[in-house]
Parts: sequence; structure tokens; C-alpha cells
Amino acid sequence: MNTQLNLLAAENSLLIVIDQQPKLSAVMPKAEYRPVLTNIGSLVEAAGILNIPVFLSELCPRILGETDKRITKKLLGTRQIFSKTSFSCFAADGFYMALRRSGRRQVILAGQEAHLSVLQTALELFHIGYDVYVVEDAICSRKTRHNLNAIERLQRHDINVINYESVLFEWIRDSSHPDFRRISTLLRQ
Repeated sequence: MNTQLNLLAAENSLLIVIDQQPKLSAVMPKAEYRPVLTNIGSLVEAAGILNIPVFLSELCPRILGETDKRITKKLLGTRQIFSKTSFSCFAADGFYMALRRSGRRQVILAGQEAHLSVLQTALELFHIGYDVYVVEDAICSRKTRHNLNAIERLQRHDINVINYESVLFEWIRDSSHPDFRRISTLLRQ
């Protein structure tokens, strides 16, 4: 991890949206899930604007369905979809090789469930030397206490817990950035 300046850089970032599938989303607490979905949509749209690659994982897609269309319709740029049966993204065919080929070292995680797929993926990424950023207002679990437990565990392991607005503005860094207006409009969705 870069201990001198722990800020995100668009040119070094990769966004991973974990298991945002309709059947899984249906069991999330509705009041908590709505803003999570909106925030993930903003992250995905910003990634497209800024040419940041997006990886999507799908847990047992034959059972849980494909990634929510409200997310995929916002995808503008480079994306890869990884089907998996494991909770961690690392067991998905081709995931690790695609991660390495991306050349990106800062990995931003959003999705569900926080205490399962997000947590396991974050810990494995961190273990092999990636700078990991879990977006606390873009993750959820079926039970609020499980979500909070995941955040506590991530912090105990020195994984960055960040919010989606910080991600967006660290990616552009300055209000004179040519995409500042487009990015700032994502906050009003």
C-alpha cells in the first residue's frame, strides 16, 4: 500500500461490482439497498466516464440471475463479467489473470454481501498486495449487523473503507477536471 499518499488515482483504479443480482438483491433490507444500488450506479457511470475498467462478478448466475440491468445499462467502458460459485472473486475462471493484465493496483469494491463475497475478495486482494478500497455506502448484507461486522473486520485488517463520494472526487482530484460537471451530477441521482 502507498503509505505516502493514500488517495485513489483514476489511471490506477479498477472497480469490482460483486454479485449485484436481482434474486440476491431481493433479500436485502429495502431501505438500505436502494441507496446502495444508486451509489453503485454512480460509481459504474463515473468509471465509464473516466475510462476505469469495471469487473462484474455473478454468483451462481443460473440461479441468482445476471447482474442487475440498472447497473449494466450504466456501463460505458471496459468491463468483464466473471461467473463464480465461490464467494471470493478469486476462484472465478480468469479473474486473477484479468486483474493482473489490467495493470491496476487500486481495487475498489462494491456489492453484496458485505460479510461474504465482498469481505473474502477484499482480504484476498489485500493479502497479495493490492490497495483495496471497500465503498461502505455501496455494500450491503441481508442483516445490518453483518454489514457492520464486515466493515469492522476490514478496518482491523487495514483495508481502506471509503464512501462513494470520496471515490468520485479522488478520481478527478480537482474542480478544474474536464469531467467535473459530469461526475458531480452523479451525486444528485
